[in-house]
Amino acid sequence: MASFNSLSPIRYTACVKLSRIALPLALSLTVTGCKTSDSTRRAEDYSRDTRPARPMALNPSPAATPTIKDERPVILCFGDSITAGYNLDAGQSYPDYLQKALDEKGYRYHVVNQGISGDTTKDALARVEDAVALHPAVILVELGGNDGLRGIPIASTRANFDGILAKLTATGAKVILLGITLPPQYGKVYINQFNETYALMATKYNLTLFPFLYKDVYGVHGAIQRDGIHPTDLGSQLIVKNVLPLVEPNLKR
Repeated sequence: MASFNSLSPIRYTACVKLSRIALPLALSLTVTGCKTSDSTRRAEDYSRDTRPARPMALNPSPAATPTIKDERPVILCFGDSITAGYNLDAGQSYPDYLQKALDEKGYRYHVVNQGISGDTTKDALARVEDAVALHPAVILVELGGNDGLRGIPIASTRANFDGILAKLTATGAKVILLGITLPPQYGKVYINQFNETYALMATKYNLTLFPFLYKDVYGVHGAIQRDGIHPTDLGSQLIVKNVLPLVEPNLKR
């Protein structure tokens, strides 16, 4: 969509406000604007994930703890349901397609999926030591959506991000932060502060930031599930087109 096409991966060394990002995603999420019946239900779907989900979406343990020890360096995908592959079959999450893309290019890295559906930044902070224990070479962090949809105070979200990113950057891994935004009914002030959180964290921890994970994903027919939030199999593949250029410069053959 034209308003997102100008976005590109940026290494932030100064605070860059994201309030200019248009919100076709948010408009698509709510479909009928601020009608309570649809928008509220969809926000609840994302923040609570009460519907049945595939094993990969709810339990990342098969990816996180392979039965056969893998000696390859780890690329860790640390996030919520978008990372987990909510409501998708095994092998259809974006970390799965990232693994396939790296294999095809001849890179010997093991992509680990530590996405858990419904996780807020507080939940992720509680399990960040599991991420550190993998000694990853590269970490992609996709979090915050559930905080926003639950209306969690921005200060709390930022404090949790501080705890997460301080731990992850201390490992020496290359950390890549993936941003997302919110539906318009959350209000301009809250949305702007929410969006700015990613830029502030990227600046503070000298991270590579991709401001809007769904760039060139939203607006593509068949890329988003009926809930208007989670990627389909196609959507996962399109996400990899966004993140692969961020990951590849940090890899060795």
